[in-house]
Amino acid sequence: MVAERYADGFARGTRHLGWSMSKSVTGALVGILVGRGRLTRDAPAPVPAWSGDPRGAITLDQLLRMSSGLQFEERYGPLADATHMLFEVEDAVAVALARPLAHDPDTVFAYSSGTSNILSWIVRNQFPGLADYHRFPHEALFAPIGMRSAVFETDASGTFLGSSFVYATARDWARFGLLYLQDGVWDGARILPEGWVEYSRTPTHTGPGDYAAHFWANAPDPADPSKRRLPHVPPTLTRPPASRARPSSWCPRATQ
Repeated sequence: MVAERYADGFARGTRHLGWSMSKSVTGALVGILVGRGRLTRDAPAPVPAWSGDPRGAITLDQLLRMSSGLQFEERYGPLADATHMLFEVEDAVAVALARPLAHDPDTVFAYSSGTSNILSWIVRNQFPGLADYHRFPHEALFAPIGMRSAVFETDASGTFLGSSFVYATARDWARFGLLYLQDGVWDGARILPEGWVEYSRTPTHTGPGDYAAHFWANAPDPADPSKRRLPHVPPTLTRPPASRARPSSWCPRATQ
């Protein structure tokens, strides 16, 4: 049985700001391009500005797992890197790209919205123009799974703010989660490359134990395996038993 209930002021058609759920959307878009052979997960990130300095060794994988070593202040207040990047500049990624290394890559976990916007900019650079880039999330991800309400905001330069600004209805956010529950397959069509969901849910070795590749994995606390961040939620993105699994067609169709 599937049910829904909304608080006062919210309804079936209300778009909800995803904030850091947007990071997982960005991770999915990177995965699609990896599956198409346009990006390589374990290769140095294609950032020309880092060529010739130690940041040039940072891989796409390290960006996805928040282990790049880049300095970034993930704080939301006056003069902080995150708020400056999101609300005070026209080119958000320029703020993140300019950050120096605080640690050697792949040695320290540091949650960073700047990292997600670097990834969004890398995705942008795989397309010949803005129109192709702006169509990509809708053609490759949102439309195939029926996320018809999805709106992905850009900064003034045209780069999607992949850290924070995807809007969608509760039903459509559920569709995105269901895509991962079904191992990246929707109505028999593979949307995410094989193995991408497993990668996305595998905790990074530098992290707190429950952060994976642009997803919180809700893994056990390394200090106490009996504890998880959300103890009443399954520890990983696992498929339901076959007897309980439902085809993606059970999810209510968008009406807007």
